[in-house]
Amino acid sequence: MMNSVGTPWLWGSFAAVIVVMLAIDLLLQGRKGAHTMTLKQAASWSLVWVSLSLLFNFGFWYYLNETAGRAVADTQALAFLTGYLIEKALAVDNVFVWLMLFSYFAVPANLQRRVLIYGVLGAIVLRTLMIFAGSWLVSQFQWLLYLFGAFLLFTGIKMALAKEDDSAIGDKPLVKWLRSRLRMTDSLEGERFFVRRNGILFATPLVLVLILVELSDVIFAVDSIPAIFAVTTDPFIVLTSNLFAIMGLRAMYFLLANVAERFSMLKYGLSVILVFIGIKMLIIDVFHIPIGLSLGVVAGILTLTLVINAWVNHRNDRLAKK
Repeated sequence: MMNSVGTPWLWGSFAAVIVVMLAIDLLLQGRKGAHTMTLKQAASWSLVWVSLSLLFNFGFWYYLNETAGRAVADTQALAFLTGYLIEKALAVDNVFVWLMLFSYFAVPANLQRRVLIYGVLGAIVLRTLMIFAGSWLVSQFQWLLYLFGAFLLFTGIKMALAKEDDSAIGDKPLVKWLRSRLRMTDSLEGERFFVRRNGILFATPLVLVLILVELSDVIFAVDSIPAIFAVTTDPFIVLTSNLFAIMGLRAMYFLLANVAERFSMLKYGLSVILVFIGIKMLIIDVFHIPIGLSLGVVAGILTLTLVINAWVNHRNDRLAKK
């Protein structure tokens, strides 16, 4: 039996908010066809999504404060905020992978919109299924938390040591297999995934990009979902913090599209966060790290990473001028 603070009213409110946000993000912004967000638009929409997430958390806190008491409200709202911050940070790394894929397949900015829309929708469906499955498994088999902890510890170390090389994408076994199985055009055909030539259906390279975008989210979900289980196993908080974190991914993508190389230190900060969360899960029966402390550690690591990143960028800019 999965324990959750989620009531029918809370689940209904959350579903309504998500539907409205999707309608705005995927329909209103995309109705003009091939369209690229400007930096100003991306920054504005990113601010909107973050503000809505915090507003939802305040409403969540207020509801619990009225129905379950201040102590429960404070604990659960803090869990949401911690989970949201972790997921948002990890989502940035996912965006960098999308940038790498679009760059490798030479997909121009004005043709990326449709792939991003399906990418976000796929992420929502996939993470919803994985979170409910994960919450049920953890409720039945508590020892899985130790497995998740060991996995995150390993992933964090691997992330710090891994070298980025987008030139190797075409050599991946999956990419080679897909290209050998799909009848594919040599060039893009606008935003179309499939075209007919002489009555024969061909896939465009955009299909391959979409498959890899969805696959990248599977990989990142395998990292990020166990990470939030270190904060809480409540499926309502796990799902809401996850979905709110990825709802603004399209805007975040266009915000970071031209400055990705300026965040070279981010992966090291994320790796430290994953290692910390992994250790927290492994020692949970020896010492329980409070949610407030976890939030402080995660926020501190991210802040320190950004400060170091700014210093590295300043140093590189100064050297480039010499």
